[in-house]
Amino acid sequence: MEDLDLSLIGDLYRRYRDPLAEVRDAQREFLRRTKGRLTPQLDDLEAEITYLLLRERRPDTVMELGTFHGWSTTWILSALRDNGRGTLHSFDIVDNVVANVPDELALGRWEFHKGDVRQNTAEIPEGIDYLFVDAAHNARFAKWYLAELFPRVAPGTPVSVHDVFHGKRALPLTEGAVVLSWLRRTGTEFLTVSRRKAPAPYTALMELREDLGLGAPVRTSTDNPMIFFRMPVQQAVRPTR
Repeated sequence: MEDLDLSLIGDLYRRYRDPLAEVRDAQREFLRRTKGRLTPQLDDLEAEITYLLLRERRPDTVMELGTFHGWSTTWILSALRDNGRGTLHSFDIVDNVVANVPDELALGRWEFHKGDVRQNTAEIPEGIDYLFVDAAHNARFAKWYLAELFPRVAPGTPVSVHDVFHGKRALPLTEGAVVLSWLRRTGTEFLTVSRRKAPAPYTALMELREDLGLGAPVRTSTDNPMIFFRMPVQQAVRPTR
């Protein structure tokens, strides 16, 4: 299994350049149409990496924990559409996303589950092939999903967690700090292209995108605080209390 690193991401940008360009244009238009009722959460690099990993993985079952207005949801659904396979199960306590996701993306490939996932564990799908986490960013919630959700996910499965590196370090007592501690204990490497945490990878991808004709922004925010990793084998490790 390939390492989830900058080399892989660069290869995926080159391999999927043309469909990615089409999705970027579609997302830019989607953002224009939903102005005033949609606040995007993913920045361009992390959204594109999510799309590219989904294209490469070709998952049958994706779980999205946290949708807000649907920006990440539409990126994920675009990848599943382009793959010609896969179902997205999205969980959130609010349903703003339902009014925003276009029918042509949702039909036949999307299931939305409203409510606190901690109280609805029976709805968590089996056989998760990609896990996307962008929900409550507190330590308590992170400890819950590390203990209750991560053991359901097979080793090697790509996982992404948002809002970890808005700065050079994750803030204490936050989701990011808890997840990073767990990654250290399990010996799991991660990738981030956060502009502040990892300026060299950030710059390398920005230059590659420019070379590929993908330099024009879809949205203007450039923090890219997400981390990406593969689920490790050490599922017995539990977060500290």
